[in-house]
Amino acid sequence: MTEEQMTEEQRKGSVFHMLPQLVASSVLIGMIRQYAQPHDVAFWSGFALTTVSVIFFLTARYQLGRSFSVTPQARQLVVRGVYSRIRNPMYFFSALMILGAVIAFQRPIFLLIPAALVPLQIVRARREARALEAKFGTAYQEYREGTWF
Repeated sequence: MTEEQMTEEQRKGSVFHMLPQLVASSVLIGMIRQYAQPHDVAFWSGFALTTVSVIFFLTARYQLGRSFSVTPQARQLVVRGVYSRIRNPMYFFSALMILGAVIAFQRPIFLLIPAALVPLQIVRARREARALEAKFGTAYQEYREGTWF
């Protein structure tokens, strides 16, 4: 089923379906605000990067709607909104959220988090791409050519 064939409710889902991401994002921002010290330029830069990334991450999650799944499943080809420019915006912006937190906390050891996370996201993105290509064929290939990551 293509995105055009989906109803607005089917495409987006409700905010309730976003509850885990909303809670996790709020906890991350709260932890940065509460525990990252000192509140200098690095803190505010990291905090700003995290906050902006959370907004884009949650926007992408909302636009993905009921197509969101933990395992690769080709329910529909979402090509609107953030997905019109970035194929995997949730992976991209979650990595930027973590990077922002690393900058805000100013602890180089925390770089191990994105160092472990990014390769896992690349593997997941490739699996999802295979599932989408198998189901949507040339429509996915055309979409892939016009987007980044």
